[in-house]
Amino acid sequence: MAVIPTIASFGQNKNPLKYPETKKGETVDVYFGTNVNDPYRWLEDDRSAETAAWVKAENKVTYGYLEQIPFRDEMKNRMEKLWNYEKIGAPSQEGKYTYYSKNDGLQNQSVVYRKDAAGKEEVFLDPNTFSKDGTTSLGGMDFSKDGSKVAYAISEGGSDWRKVILMDALTNKVLEDTIIDVKFSGLSWRGNEGFYYSSYDKPKGSELSAKTDQHKLYFHKLGTSQKEDQVIFGADQKRRYVGGNVTEDDRYLVITAATSTYGNELYIKDLSKPNSPIVTVVDNFNSDNYVMDNEGSKLFIVTDLNAPNKRIVTVDVSNPKAENWKDFIPETENVLFPSTSSGFIFANYMIDAVSAVKQYDYSGKLIRDIQLPGIGTAGGFGGKKKDKTVYYSFTNYTTPGTIYSLEPKSGKSAVYAKPKVDFNSDQYESKQVFYTSKDGTKVPMIITYKKGLKLNGKNPTMLYGYGGFNVNLTPSFSIANAVWMENGGVFAVPNLRGGGEYGKKWHDAGTKMQKQNVFDDFIAAAEYLIAQKYTSSDFLAIRGGSNGGLLIGATMTQRPDLMKVALPAVGVMDMLRYHTFTAGAGWAYDYGTAQDSKEMFEYIKGYSPVHNVKAGTHYPATMVTTGDHDDRVVPAHSFKFAAELQEKQTGNNPTLIRIDVKAGHGAGKSVSATIQENVDIQAFTLYNMGFKALPK
Repeated sequence: MAVIPTIASFGQNKNPLKYPETKKGETVDVYFGTNVNDPYRWLEDDRSAETAAWVKAENKVTYGYLEQIPFRDEMKNRMEKLWNYEKIGAPSQEGKYTYYSKNDGLQNQSVVYRKDAAGKEEVFLDPNTFSKDGTTSLGGMDFSKDGSKVAYAISEGGSDWRKVILMDALTNKVLEDTIIDVKFSGLSWRGNEGFYYSSYDKPKGSELSAKTDQHKLYFHKLGTSQKEDQVIFGADQKRRYVGGNVTEDDRYLVITAATSTYGNELYIKDLSKPNSPIVTVVDNFNSDNYVMDNEGSKLFIVTDLNAPNKRIVTVDVSNPKAENWKDFIPETENVLFPSTSSGFIFANYMIDAVSAVKQYDYSGKLIRDIQLPGIGTAGGFGGKKKDKTVYYSFTNYTTPGTIYSLEPKSGKSAVYAKPKVDFNSDQYESKQVFYTSKDGTKVPMIITYKKGLKLNGKNPTMLYGYGGFNVNLTPSFSIANAVWMENGGVFAVPNLRGGGEYGKKWHDAGTKMQKQNVFDDFIAAAEYLIAQKYTSSDFLAIRGGSNGGLLIGATMTQRPDLMKVALPAVGVMDMLRYHTFTAGAGWAYDYGTAQDSKEMFEYIKGYSPVHNVKAGTHYPATMVTTGDHDDRVVPAHSFKFAAELQEKQTGNNPTLIRIDVKAGHGAGKSVSATIQENVDIQAFTLYNMGFKALPK
């Protein structure tokens, strides 16, 4: 890094910032006889002029602060330069065309191209034409089996509510009226007749924050209006998440139904028989289950029933209940993520958060171990049975994502698309360590940095975490992280409990009354980095989004002394009310709710970030980030947390909130908005660590 700042130079903000006045209401909720004040309840109304004015005023302060950081523009120029390289997605064969995505570098949205058998390339769909400002994105696309029809979803302003457009894929002509109000849905064609999709009834209140509780699976028949769409599942059974997909041979409709983000019922319907019943395969929510493939009436089911690390079982559709399941690929000590392509099964195992892949045939015979390019994350290996080539991606924290083609009969891999990034990976290294958490649990962490790093406690360090919902944080390359490391930064990612890196037991160890384990794991990671002199509290930033935003909010309120900068993004901050917004009630498997019991209420309130900001405390320099169209974790969480911090912060550390307008939870965000957000986060971080310039 440039000149290491002294402790005395940290106070770059001599005068406390003047924040907008946030009025306080008198709302009080009562939980099991305990009164809980909620003075900023009014900020939950995303449709009010008052809330809009507050957002505008907060952004004025935030951007005014960011604009005076001397190296912000220089950092943006470097980020844009590094980001400006061609990115190509893995191809798929649909009918007579090969389709793939491509971005020439700084396009706000990637473009869908296709080639015919002669290799002639043309643009098929350009999401950059959907809106002038790049805030409308492609949210999913599915072709009919013969490739002649396509249904694609668009998201406006980052919302989870989608519109679906039907098109003749051969002529690019729109076929009929747009399907509207689709949410949390795949698109799956049945022949050329039509397709299945899922949605909720539109709520009576704000579509961005009102509760959505009953998900339904619909079938849209081509040539009919949406109001004629048939409800296939969910009209009588109240489920929060329902999905439906048609097997590759067009024979079966597979339905999954769940009330929470873990555990699902499984159903199947034989489409080859008119008016066939929906048959129950799994009738409870005690395990995760899905049909991976079928051979005739033989189903291949991926499940964690009696197998916390997952296994593949087979069963005949005539008698599909769990007591008839037979192990096909049994559970191992490593977590399994299988896929199918070219008539083979690829078993992708996660070993200490990195990939190992085995190839099997449909008799269960091991064909080979796939030789990966290195230690990192392999993904893909999915395709149709008739495909002659299998495609997969490989990446780690120092290697930009590269796509490989695999000849499945010989096992030979070749580079299909390697990005040309202006970043010298050879100058950087990653190291995996295992540190000890508060209760003695060993937790893995990968630390990445420029070679030759001095362990002097003065390296700016970004500690990133998630720790929830069975999500795995595996090594992947990021331009933003590359810029951070170019500027002398350390990037560290621990695999906290609550994630799925070691299967269901690891996930469950970070849920409900064990949620504190997640925060303890993260705090222990910070303490390890400090003890090993990678950094110190004066040079440590913590960052996370969504459930990871909760992680940052809880960590900074429990241990405000531990870090210099806190960066909670789109976080779940009001744990007493999260389940009252949009689909939040579905998160109860991980969190529990304040209504469950007095004990659960007290436990949740004990770590809920909004309820644990204390007056007279020196909190780290904080920049909360969210989007005004976030209907996954509504921005009211971030609004209320920022208001509490601004009221109660002691000292001169800034407590800002940066609110993206016409942006949601993150998916589909334009490249320009993504670059600016990362620049602002890193500039804010380094500036508050005392840096006045970037290294030359």
